[in-house]
Amino acid sequence: MKKRDFIKKIGLATLAAPMVSQAIPNYFLGFENFSANELATNEDFWKNVRSDYKLKPDYINLESGYYNIIPTSTLNAMIAHAKMVNYEGSYYMRTVQWDNKDRMAEKLANLLGSTRKNVIITRNTTESLDMVIKGMSWEAGDEAVYAEQDYGAMKMMFEQVSKRFGTVNKVVSVPNHPKSDEEIVNLYSNAITSKTKLLMVCHMINITGHILPIKKICQMAHSKGVQVMVDGAHCVGHFQFNIPDLECDYYGSSLHKWLAVPLGTGMLYVKDDHIDTLWPIFAEHHREPGDISRLNHTGTLPVYHDLSIENAIDYYNYLGAKRKESRLRYLQNYWSSQVRDIDGIVLNTPKDPARSCGIANVGIEGMKPADLAKRLMEDYKIFTVAIDYANVKGCRITPNVFTLTEELDVFVNALKEMAS
Repeated sequence: MKKRDFIKKIGLATLAAPMVSQAIPNYFLGFENFSANELATNEDFWKNVRSDYKLKPDYINLESGYYNIIPTSTLNAMIAHAKMVNYEGSYYMRTVQWDNKDRMAEKLANLLGSTRKNVIITRNTTESLDMVIKGMSWEAGDEAVYAEQDYGAMKMMFEQVSKRFGTVNKVVSVPNHPKSDEEIVNLYSNAITSKTKLLMVCHMINITGHILPIKKICQMAHSKGVQVMVDGAHCVGHFQFNIPDLECDYYGSSLHKWLAVPLGTGMLYVKDDHIDTLWPIFAEHHREPGDISRLNHTGTLPVYHDLSIENAIDYYNYLGAKRKESRLRYLQNYWSSQVRDIDGIVLNTPKDPARSCGIANVGIEGMKPADLAKRLMEDYKIFTVAIDYANVKGCRITPNVFTLTEELDVFVNALKEMAS
């Protein structure tokens, strides 16, 4: 066999072989016949899940929103990927790097009900959505619509585009407790004019956990000829949905949040019509029309994080999307229902279960959010994050699948003591 043919054969074998087999404990022994809703309230089952996480004992972690601690099986898989890449070195990077990334993107697209031709792997939501904002062909006088509750990085990109091209930004404010979907749809609709080019909207507002009626907003905007970009930073791996069902033009998310992929992994969905119209962040070689990889030139990256997407999806599927969503919604309702009607305690998240899932925000009247977060940590050993802007004054509370109700009992008692 010629040397060239031998190297090609080895490269194809590397691509075809399973990347890493991960040992996931069997949590379901004795729980096989439980429904998702039944399991959501079963602490014994979730104690089994908790055992697959290495958690710092110094405090109760109720801040999973920034970064989800990944389970041991995914962490071990990432380490194995890093060792493999280091072992193969430039050979791996020059042979199957991109084929494997395409394979990860296809698995991710399947999870989201989409196809590989519409999905790329990025580093985070900011990179994904800023690529869209900066990559559109703006002209002076064009308008963009977004909410003051949206994430700061994207708002700053809209401001930069405005300074550079003379565009106009129309900013709305989403109510914490809307009366109906129509109230929210009309809020965005009233901000649209004949000059509006792009509407940005959160699938789940990161500071409150408020889930917005994305499909209705998209249908309204499209009826006015406006494209819609959705910030889904906290949605993939949190609750069930398919991106095509939302009817949006663009969708970005951070996989290191609720899908529990290692840090520095995100995704961007682009509808067919727009793949060839966006300017990529980094210039790319010529691609055939409709090839979304033209948007994915990012330079050299820690590719073993991308490879871990497969392992994170396997873990997520094993745990079960419906089971995870039911548990996260149960945990949020478990603590919020106990304090929602107490004088002095302010819930900044809608009560309607359909408008939230695992994330909620709570404040104490007369107490600055920073002081609340400080007291929770110093007096009760509970770690949270303070939010003090855009009509939201409180701490964001983001439990995870490793969170137990006994920990939330400590949190509830802390709120009651401080409110009294």
